[in-house]
Formats: sequence, C-alpha cells, structure tokens
Amino acid sequence: MKYLVIVYDGMADRPIAALQNRTPMEAAEKPMMDALAARSLVGTVSNVPQGMVPESDTANLAILSYDPKVYSKGRSPLEAVSMGLTMNADDTAYRCNLVTLSDDGDYDDKIIIDHSSDEITTPEADQLIRALEEKLSTPQRHFHTGISYRHCMIWHGGDDTYPFMRPHDILGKCIRDYLPRGEAGEPFYRLMRASYDILKDHPVNLARRAQGKRVANSAWFWSPGKKPALPAFREKWGLKGTVISAVDLIKGIGLCAGMESIDVPGATGNVHTNYEGKANAAIDAFRRGQDLVYVHLEGPDECGHRAETENKVLSIEKIDRLVLTPLYQFLVQSGEPFRIMTLPDHPTPIEIRTHSMEPVPFMIFDSEHDTVGVSTLNESTAEATGLYLPDGTALMERLVGHAPLKSN
Repeated sequence: MKYLVIVYDGMADRPIAALQNRTPMEAAEKPMMDALAARSLVGTVSNVPQGMVPESDTANLAILSYDPKVYSKGRSPLEAVSMGLTMNADDTAYRCNLVTLSDDGDYDDKIIIDHSSDEITTPEADQLIRALEEKLSTPQRHFHTGISYRHCMIWHGGDDTYPFMRPHDILGKCIRDYLPRGEAGEPFYRLMRASYDILKDHPVNLARRAQGKRVANSAWFWSPGKKPALPAFREKWGLKGTVISAVDLIKGIGLCAGMESIDVPGATGNVHTNYEGKANAAIDAFRRGQDLVYVHLEGPDECGHRAETENKVLSIEKIDRLVLTPLYQFLVQSGEPFRIMTLPDHPTPIEIRTHSMEPVPFMIFDSEHDTVGVSTLNESTAEATGLYLPDGTALMERLVGHAPLKSN
C-alpha cells in the first residue's frame, strides 16, 4: 500500500463577495479532487488544538500524528533544522521575517504593509540578512538566510518565552502596540529598530524601489523555540516517508521525524511554484520505494495573506491539475493499492488575511474500497457529511489503518 498526502496550505476560506459569495474552493475548477471526493471518506478536522495558535507548525505536526500540545516548540527551530543549522540545548531560534514598513514617521508609528516584502527573492534577501549579520551579530547571536522573506536568528541563551506578535496578523496596522516591550522585549525592539536603519537604504532596497517593488526595510522576530525532537515517523507507523515542500518549516518537521526531505528546483512557496517538479519528485520517491509521500503546497496560504482572491482560486486549480492528477494517474498505473488524503492545514481567509481556527475539509480515497462521498469538495459539503474529527492527530490512523474507511 502506498500513501499520498497533499496539504493545500491555507486553502479553506470564507464566502467572498467577489466570488458571488463562494469560497475559493467552491469557485475553483478542480475535477480530479471532486472526482475522488465522490468516492472518498469526507469530513472536517481541527488540526490546531483549542488554546493554541493556528500556525502551520502546529497544524502540520498534527497531520503527521505528532500532538502539538507535546511537540510544538515554535516554528523557528524546525526551520533551523531544515536550513542545516546546529542548535545547542541553550540556543533559541527566532523566525526573522523581512517585512515592508511604511516610510513616514518614527519607527513605532509605521504601518506594516507586507509580511513578505512582495515575496522578495532569496538572492536579494541573502544580501540583506548578510548586512544584518555584519552589523548586529555578536558571539552569542547570528542571522541566517532562509528562503524568500523567511529567515532565522539564533541566540545562545536567548529567551524562548516572549510572546511576539505574528506579522501576518497585523497587516495594515500601526506597529506601535505590537512591538516587543518590557524588560524581556527590549533587546528585540532595539534590534528591530536598528534593522530599519541598516536596511532602508540598502542597495537591494534602492533597486527594488526603483523597480516599483516593495522594500524589505525591517526585520520582524517571532515564534521562538528550543532545539526540537520528534519520535521517528518510521518507528511510529512502519512506513518510509518523504516530505516535499518549498518551506523550511515543513522540511524541518520531516527531518526531525527522520523522514526524507526533497528540495525541488523552482519551488517558491507561492502561486507560481514548480508544481510539475513537485509531482515528479513525489513520483520518483514512490518509485524508489518510499511508502508515504507528504506534498505541501504553500500557494493558497500566501494568496490568503496577500488578499489575492483570483490567485487563490488559481493556486487550487493548478494543484489539482498539475499535482493531484498526475500523481493519481501514476498510482493507478503502478498497479499497487494506494490511499490519497488531501486537506488544508488551517484556513487562511482572505477577509482577515491571516490564519483562523475553523475546522478544515479533508478527504481520504482508498483505491480498493469506494466510499459514498460528496459530489464536490469544499467547506460546506465536508461539514454536511457530519463527520468531524476534533483532533488532527487522528488523521494518520484513518489514512494508514488497514480497515476499510468508515464515517464513524
């Protein structure tokens, strides 16, 4: 038996006026997903426990069967693992976004315009992170380049408890009330102010401004955590697993779980990612004898954060056509029984431009046992089945269990 998991990051949404009060899932043409949904177990699931923040680390840990209440230590250390960084027990990793702040006024009075600086390219970002490392590093504190706007600061002896604000939660707002404050927050506040002075007139940003692009004029720290440790996925489930993602966070979860992580050239984490490359990498992993392949696609989430309605619909359609369809066809032609699970990790509603806590729709298809499903998969049809899983860690048991899929 082969197992395919496709995570449409942030795909779930709310009705949007521009889509005739439909969600992007309802508006998207997704013939393969809908064809499979008609023969699949369909329901809704909460991947983020109540009381926890609806972030991708929490949700994807749950999907992979790791209880977030036990194993979620912040996304940054997971990203650090993916970046190949070595962390000691006393080190704390922090996500360091390169963000766009408004130009006018004092630093505290600026508006956060974009948490991703127009999805700045990694080569451009690398020059900016190197500038921060040159000016702000110490023997205990260093900056490391990640992908696009997502980077890492590691601080030996750093505080891993400060409750930073997530930049994508405050888009369009004045940052004054969301900056690190107090004795614990003051060191980070100073670094953020200093980063603005270093970055605002950096040659990379001068060039971006001349090209009409948003500048990456400040660092923003959040999601601290210590060195992570996860039980091996293969020991838990007896399956050899592969993770395919453009996002260091998801790669890091896979690596910490002892899974293979494949880097796909041209995989950007946005609507214009290399869909065919991800599908081909998954096919290659199955051909090499991997039992479970976990394909994570960030595009719908980024479109939600950026309030790009048409692109969110487009990203769903591209995943259906360029990832789900060829992978389904390959698995059928392989002649081996298989199961496919697709779902978002969490919603990223365009109206709020950040993550939310609503349950998300899922489907599990079994090549050996048809199930009465739904004619089209979306938030409302999944809810109407009446199947609700309050704990996302139960999904893996549903997927890899040997019994036929049931709705109870």
